[in-house]
Amino acid sequence: MLFNTFGFWIIFPFIFFFYWIIPSRFNLVKKMFLIFVSYLLYMNYNVAYALVLLYVTIITYKGGLYIEKVSDKRKLFITIGAFLTLGPLLIFKYYNFLIGSGNALLEYIGLRFSLPGLNWAIPLGISFFTFQAIGYLWDVYYRRMSAEKSFIDYMLFISFFPQIASGPISKASELLPQIKNTRPFDYSQAVEGLKLLLWGMFFKVVVADRLGLYVDTVYKDYEHYSGLTCLVASLFYSIQIYGDFAGYSWMAIGIARILGFDLINNFKRPYFSTSVTDFWRRWHISLSRWLKDYVYIPLGGSRCSKLRNYWNILITFLVSGIWHGANWTFIVWGVLHGVFQIIEKALGLQKCTGSNRMVRAARILLTFLLINFAWIFFRMPDLQDACKVTIKIFTDFSGNFYMSTKTNLLLYVIGILILSLKDTKDEFFREKTSSPYMKSVKWIAYMVLFTMIVGVGVLDSGQFIYANF
Repeated sequence: MLFNTFGFWIIFPFIFFFYWIIPSRFNLVKKMFLIFVSYLLYMNYNVAYALVLLYVTIITYKGGLYIEKVSDKRKLFITIGAFLTLGPLLIFKYYNFLIGSGNALLEYIGLRFSLPGLNWAIPLGISFFTFQAIGYLWDVYYRRMSAEKSFIDYMLFISFFPQIASGPISKASELLPQIKNTRPFDYSQAVEGLKLLLWGMFFKVVVADRLGLYVDTVYKDYEHYSGLTCLVASLFYSIQIYGDFAGYSWMAIGIARILGFDLINNFKRPYFSTSVTDFWRRWHISLSRWLKDYVYIPLGGSRCSKLRNYWNILITFLVSGIWHGANWTFIVWGVLHGVFQIIEKALGLQKCTGSNRMVRAARILLTFLLINFAWIFFRMPDLQDACKVTIKIFTDFSGNFYMSTKTNLLLYVIGILILSLKDTKDEFFREKTSSPYMKSVKWIAYMVLFTMIVGVGVLDSGQFIYANF
């Protein structure tokens, strides 16, 4: 069940009440309650796919115990464990892509034989909980942590409902200790959680979903719109996907904090990045960390020759593209990010040194434009459409600019302005103040956010973009 549904907001107060009314000394009961709730919410999406979640949980739990137990066959067990864990992901998410690519190749060489596809939906959040489980296996294999002995604790680690649909991807060493420890209710932590929840909901339903109306209108019929309109749609999509994914992450972190858990922050104002390398330190931080720990460093990282290092970067972001979806557009998107970073590293531009504000501003703008260009491939259904939209932006200067309605235009501006002001404040004015005046301003801002969510938010329970991954 998604966080932006009325059903969830009816149920969550009961989850909160029953979770905290259970005394801390009955921590096992509290954990089993959270497992029950997590699976119940997941089965609301599709009952059968809860079996996939349970399968991944059992395989990696048992796999971790076996890997820790054996000494001479560790590589064999990690290979088997990884293969069995990735099996459902490969079947549900990539089988049709591989079969489709194979059929296209057979047709290209003149063979008319067609391999059958599968008409299956992809289990919600399968990439997220699979990568979290695989990460645990590798941590046990590399002896970064001991294998988890409690199946209940491990089951909650994999299925914890705030993060299962779209992350963040937690490390076992971070979340498992919190699951094991008893925690009394912390009022200040709950208030912080509610604030994150409010901001996340605002980013999702007021900013992302409303901009999505414009983006969807233009992109589904881009041939009939001007290059300027396509450019604005691409810029709006950059903000939409940030508002959508960051909004989900903040809601997940906020809900977890209300229940006494701290999840990793997944975003750090990514559109203030001064390079594409810096962007990946700020965007989807938990995935960036996963790719670094389990792909980039095992390949050799930067402790090798320059050419090998560039190859490692390219492979890492090829994996990132493949992780996002079974489509050539995602692969090209990942390769573009890898190539951008290789160029930056070759020219020594991966870091922004010095305090020249004009240089910093220019680099932020250039990085945003590069990221925006790559998002076109991420958004479009195939490479042909992505290339056509890109060409149209640079060559088609005729036609009228599509503005939607005046009301929508005003709401676009207000939503983007509030988002920009928040990120600017957090990026450049981090000092906290406890003055009564500032506290009053903050609470007025929260009331404005709540009013806008209820009054002008797109409350249609729209799917989160990253829930499809």
